Amino acid sequence: MSDPSASTSRAAAAPAADKAQPLPFLLTARQGEAARTLLSYVTSLPLPDPAAQLLAVVVAIRAARGGAGHLTGTDLSALRLGDARAAVDALRALGWQVDEAVFDSDPAAPVGTVVVPDLTGGTDRPLAFGERARSRVSGWVSRTLSAKPVKKLPPAGRLAALFLAAHGACELREEVPPHLPASCRPVLADLLDRGFLADLSGERYRLAPQVRHLSGLRPHEEEQQRKDPSKARGFLFTDEAWEAWKDACTPALRRHVESVEGCALCALPRERVAEAFMVQAEPVVVRRGTETVYGQWKDAHPDRGPRSAEFTVAFRAAHGHGPSFKQLFTGLGWDVPKRPQLRAFAVGRLTSNGWLTTTGHVPWTLRPGPAAQEQGIVLPRARTPASGAARVPR
Repeated sequence: MSDPSASTSRAAAAPAADKAQPLPFLLTARQGEAARTLLSYVTSLPLPDPAAQLLAVVVAIRAARGGAGHLTGTDLSALRLGDARAAVDALRALGWQVDEAVFDSDPAAPVGTVVVPDLTGGTDRPLAFGERARSRVSGWVSRTLSAKPVKKLPPAGRLAALFLAAHGACELREEVPPHLPASCRPVLADLLDRGFLADLSGERYRLAPQVRHLSGLRPHEEEQQRKDPSKARGFLFTDEAWEAWKDACTPALRRHVESVEGCALCALPRERVAEAFMVQAEPVVVRRGTETVYGQWKDAHPDRGPRSAEFTVAFRAAHGHGPSFKQLFTGLGWDVPKRPQLRAFAVGRLTSNGWLTTTGHVPWTLRPGPAAQEQGIVLPRARTPASGAARVPR
């Protein structure tokens, strides 16, 4: 006959073992960047208090795709803003259009709509997220605000939790975000006392293991992305899908694609080329410290404009297509910045200053911009007949 006490002990141990299993991360590395962009956008707005800022976070991520989102009276009540009407009025003062229906907490009441003019339009909008990123970040906001150590805190505490989760990890001590609203700083100790933080010392903190899944920083995943982007981003290559995509291209774009795919000098895997063209790149998010690092790099390379433009001419003559950002920096011996977002930021500055230009978001199309052309740095009208290659689309 079995020992009942042993059975009870095993039964009690099972839930404990289950509880020890860490929850899966809610955000990928890129989605973590999107969450930080959302918070930076909200703190750039002239809002009077944490309640209005917290409401703006919820509304903005719901409206990020097309400029309009839905908010019910139940949603508004669940945020426990104190004076909800004052928070809504603060958003209205920015020009956001908020239906009166958001104040009706009856579950049968019509859904309220919120229109955010800043978030309408094309790719220049502040929160240019894909639908998957928008949805994941929206879910992350809800899960963070409802986390046990956070959900009973006032708006300042819950807003602070969003900031620290987005910018933090439980493996490393991170700096408190410099753009954390001043009104949130007095409640950081509450997050430590309630177990949301494992450590808080001066301007550095570390998330507690129980909220590890809310972390917006994924250093291990970022390393995986650098080693194998196709696996990290979930891209599945098939010859059939790649050929179908090329068949749908314009003739000029197809010639460009095949010049990259067939470049013997680059010798890139077909999967890598296909992913670059088929998968829309996530918006580059400038993290804290990026502009400082860029400034140091810029001061060390005063001739970066002409050199980058001249390199694109020489590269295109040899390859039949423009360089990627990485190829540009590697070819010029620019070892800093190394991280992709820093390279993208630097190329963005070179482009905005007219030294480089590119064809929209089409990869491998870097070439001299207007400022370079004024100095005589231009592409030949066509490549030499001896090369046997077609003209590259301008």
